[in-house]
Amino acid sequence: MNRNFAHAALWLLGLLPAVVAWMALPPGSFSGAAASLNSAGRLTGIGGLGLFLLAAMASVRIPGFDRHFGGLTKLWQTHHSMGAVAFLLLLCHPLLLALASAGISPAAAVAVLFPPAAGTAVWLGWGALLSMMVFLAPSFAFFGPPKYQRWKKIHRLAAISAVLALAHTLWLERTIPEPWSSLIWLGLAAATIGALVYGLVFGRRASQYPYTVAEVARPANNVVELSLNPLGKPLRYEAGQFVYLSHYDGKLPGGYGEEHPYTLSSSPAELQVRIAIKDLGDASRAIQEIHRGSKVRLVGPYGAFFPPTNSDAELWIAGGIGITPFLGRARDLASRAERVDINMIYCVQDEARALFADELRQLKARIPGFCLTVHYFYRDGPLATDFVRYHCPDCSGRQVYVCGPGPLLKLAREVVLGAGVRRSNFHSEEFNLL
Repeated sequence: MNRNFAHAALWLLGLLPAVVAWMALPPGSFSGAAASLNSAGRLTGIGGLGLFLLAAMASVRIPGFDRHFGGLTKLWQTHHSMGAVAFLLLLCHPLLLALASAGISPAAAVAVLFPPAAGTAVWLGWGALLSMMVFLAPSFAFFGPPKYQRWKKIHRLAAISAVLALAHTLWLERTIPEPWSSLIWLGLAAATIGALVYGLVFGRRASQYPYTVAEVARPANNVVELSLNPLGKPLRYEAGQFVYLSHYDGKLPGGYGEEHPYTLSSSPAELQVRIAIKDLGDASRAIQEIHRGSKVRLVGPYGAFFPPTNSDAELWIAGGIGITPFLGRARDLASRAERVDINMIYCVQDEARALFADELRQLKARIPGFCLTVHYFYRDGPLATDFVRYHCPDCSGRQVYVCGPGPLLKLAREVVLGAGVRRSNFHSEEFNLL
């Protein structure tokens, strides 16, 4: 399935109730200011709820499903955008209805917003909107960058918002005639609940893999690479994918049982699974002290950073711990000894901070057609178009893959587009899953 089509299909399905409602509006629904505001208020409420329910479906982690959307991070970017648009539409919904009644009297407008205590249906809508404000605030960093585990717990309020919004809609919504109104809303509700139950119960159970730590390597002071042995059925994955890892070592200072995403740095051909983890937070800091024999659980795999088959010509740009998907891919290519056409630029501050650089140089000798260039920030300055063109003269015709810190992703995009790379040939991976 085309990735753009998959994302567009989600948006269209979320907006379908609003389209049906618009088609069902009687003549004259936009004949005057009050009528137009009233119709717009109804449509924003219907469209907002439709997108909200589809955003909930898009949040479900089902291994393999995310491939249709270019990976889990791309799918969750759409989830994030749909949630934001849904919230704005639902925020406009009561304001437009109140403005439509303002022509009658200010008191009528206030009564629309704040009805008597007997107006249960309207208060259900306010409850849905207020709970949305609470659980969306961390996602948009209204009060600073949120902690991942706290964000996950607060986000569970989305279920309460959905129930209240559906009750409000089924009680008051008369724009879409029956039985279509009930069929649409109950159908979307059932689909959302079904997706969540499958993802949280059946899908998660089928994609959980218990492992034990066989070896702990320390390529840098703040980085560990875990080598894991399966305790049951082994994980099947493709190079460059990632998993959610939970540790169950009670001796570690934090993160017990918490899920966090980490990229697989091993080749699918290896018997062991390897994961490189940098100290970037409480859980990843605790894992720096993990020992052999500790139990961990993997959930996945997710992601579609690299295509299933090699492109004709590729340019890789990596930085920091973003080297891990490229390391996994290079290890996989070395195990197959296939000829490739890959030019890699590894961006580091200096040689001391070049994670796995020695191994990459060794892999270069084993992979026909693989070229490695290390860009040293302290020597070469920020990555520039001239540097990329010098070390990869034909970069404009290559598929470009970038992974690293946010500033590098932004800079690399500007640099390669300035070098003539088409936007459709630029692929990036970032783990901003909030």
